[in-house]
Amino acid sequence: AITDAMYRAMIEALGAADADADIRVIAFLGSPGCFSAGNDMADFMAFAMSGGKGRLAAGDFLHALVGVQKPIVSGVDGLAIGIGTTLNLHCDLTVASSRSLFKTPFVDLALVPEAASSLLVPRIMGHQRAFALLAAGEGFSADQAQQAGLIWKVVPETEVEAETLKIAAMLAAKPPQALKIARDLLRGDSADIRARIDAEIIHFAAQLQSAEARAAFEAFMRR
Repeated sequence: AITDAMYRAMIEALGAADADADIRVIAFLGSPGCFSAGNDMADFMAFAMSGGKGRLAAGDFLHALVGVQKPIVSGVDGLAIGIGTTLNLHCDLTVASSRSLFKTPFVDLALVPEAASSLLVPRIMGHQRAFALLAAGEGFSADQAQQAGLIWKVVPETEVEAETLKIAAMLAAKPPQALKIARDLLRGDSADIRARIDAEIIHFAAQLQSAEARAAFEAFMRR
């Protein structure tokens, strides 16, 4: 699970990578069997109990991710829960193992979609698949995620890291300015994405403090 401290460390790493001309590509990798279990529930509960004081580091991380000027690749093996799924919406190429599971149980936790997923996922896969993933909380296998356009390639679990780094190296070898221009043209203006991230965060923070979210968190922690 990703804690506030981990988000801040990733923000710093993204900024350092973007500022270093010798770094051509950024790669996200998780652990064998688990790309990410999602947001740390203890941090969520602490935010809710504080009455919403402070700032959710996840929002700052998402804005940093959207602002990255270099290609981003990711390699997913196993569980990709919550942000573990939506992070890949901001990657340019994602490789996943055949045993991967993409799942966003936002509504089950009395929360709402984040990472501009409420904007990007319907664009990528249409309303019904987007509703299944983001509202109904249905899990997507790697094959389903590939068919829906969420990821690029499915490989055996033993090949995820090597294939991800191979793709990163391939991109790093390309003329950097031409690649940047091509990427910028493909991604377009990020203003609507940033605006949706902010709108989602407002709802997310409000829901974190709701009675239904507190009940959902308590039930989760009891399990």
